[in-house]
Amino acid sequence: MARLDEPVDIGGVTVPNRLYRAPLLECAGNGPDAVDTLIDELEPTAASGVGLVFQGASIVTADGGCAAPNMTRVHDPAFVSRLERLTGAVHDHGGRIFLQLAQGGLRSMAVWHAGYRSEHPQLEQLAVSRPPWPLRVLDRAGLIDLSPHVLDTSEVYELAAQFGRVAGSAADAGYDGIHLSGANMSLLQQFCSPFFNRRDDEFGPDPGEPAAGGRRFLEAIHDAVREHADDVALVTKVPAETAAPAFVRRHLSFDDAVGLASDLVAAGYDAVVPVAVSTFWDMSIVRGAYPERAWSAADLRGEYAAAFGGPLRARVVALLNRLQARRFDREPGWNADLCRAVRERVDVPVLCEGGIRERATCDRLLGAADRPPAADLVGMGRPFYAEPRLGARLLAGADALCASCNNCTVPQVAGEPGRCRTPAVVRERARLADRGAYDRPGDATDESGPSGD
Repeated sequence: MARLDEPVDIGGVTVPNRLYRAPLLECAGNGPDAVDTLIDELEPTAASGVGLVFQGASIVTADGGCAAPNMTRVHDPAFVSRLERLTGAVHDHGGRIFLQLAQGGLRSMAVWHAGYRSEHPQLEQLAVSRPPWPLRVLDRAGLIDLSPHVLDTSEVYELAAQFGRVAGSAADAGYDGIHLSGANMSLLQQFCSPFFNRRDDEFGPDPGEPAAGGRRFLEAIHDAVREHADDVALVTKVPAETAAPAFVRRHLSFDDAVGLASDLVAAGYDAVVPVAVSTFWDMSIVRGAYPERAWSAADLRGEYAAAFGGPLRARVVALLNRLQARRFDREPGWNADLCRAVRERVDVPVLCEGGIRERATCDRLLGAADRPPAADLVGMGRPFYAEPRLGARLLAGADALCASCNNCTVPQVAGEPGRCRTPAVVRERARLADRGAYDRPGDATDESGPSGD
């Protein structure tokens, strides 16, 4: 039974403890203040004692692929080299930082964001195959806008090589590892999913192995990363599409995900993050309460209307969000069973995230008297929006304040940064900060506690 404060190795990287910040949207973009924004967002996490920080999904291509406004692109080595200030800041606190690499494919903003689409009318979305019929129906109804570019075989290999080149730039900038965004309806999940992948080349599914095409693509990325970044630690999310709607008959099962994770470890991945998701970008990603405060915010209604194509459509999306929240209420550690099944099959660290808020849940996932461990590291995401220096309290035995209300997430479709918008949580964070609850032992002179919202 491991303890949260014990070190753990991922590939050749020693992480000082088993607590990590899961990838989130930092909304930093690529402007002149991008690096400062990332430092402001991520350094407090490392300063609070969190062993491993994942910088959120960063896009490997020069065009398209962003799933939300103000995502950061990392295709340009000159920009990535500037991120050495960020990695240095994390290392100064004894932490480790991995860069999550992504490409949105059919989840990209050009599909769903009306304002962005009108500004980029010629932009295509990278696609694994012809989009599945539910998306085509929504396209014909005018609710989304599909302009797919189905990748040919040579383009798939080139995209894998691009992941490798970016990984090389990241390693040169001081990143300790690479994390692939293999779930949450990213292009990587689309390659793995039989719902999206109907290819007939080597990157298509095999009889009895629906994820075979995705596995081969992830193997090609692995080889490209090793070519450009040598022994940098390499991690990927592994999706089980068990939250898919009933009408989706072709999707990745629990057993498919376990098999895929095992195959990727055999191919050389240093750790895996198994997650139960849907085939769509829905509440299965975050789970929790309907974000009433966020949807009713008067200052954001115009932005929502611009994003979704008018006030009526914004209200329809809000209604769907409300219905989804009833289906996907928060279950602490909802990926635990999948992680445990994967951990029994592999000999590398398994990372578990999803609805974890309590220190007791962290300890239970790392090992309990009545059950085998589910994971070797445990992570939280949204709680760090509420408490940037949360690590100090968690490692001291306390629980996160996050109420899983999701008021931090919906405004991001309007380009707003991720921050807690729940007054009771914000007030309690301020009270704890005044009491010094976010100070680590020996940090009495550190005045960089969290600011009020």
